[in-house]
Amino acid sequence: MDTYSLIREAIEKRQQVLATYRGYHREMCPHAIGFNKRHERQALFYQFAGDSTSGLGPAGSHENWRCIPIDELHHVSVREGDWHSSSDHARPNTCPFQQLDLEVTG
Repeated sequence: MDTYSLIREAIEKRQQVLATYRGYHREMCPHAIGFNKRHERQALFYQFAGDSTSGLGPAGSHENWRCIPIDELHHVSVREGDWHSSSDHARPNTCPFQQLDLEVTG
């Protein structure tokens, strides 16, 4: 299964995604997937563990949203586990989709 399909299925099943992005191991919950205005595949994740350039805020913080180009993810796997998100459940404007394929609802 390609990475896009794997992440899309993880959204449907509310599974966690583990991946390497920009050299950092990340543990994330995917919330939306689709294409940006340049028709590049991207996904909106809520990162709850691992590392990143900017570090992680406290659990539930809006600082933990990540808009990531799917083609830049490596060593991608999924697993069952607790679902993590920001308490406001709002999709941040930092990840605009030209074409939204799937988004977590409810």
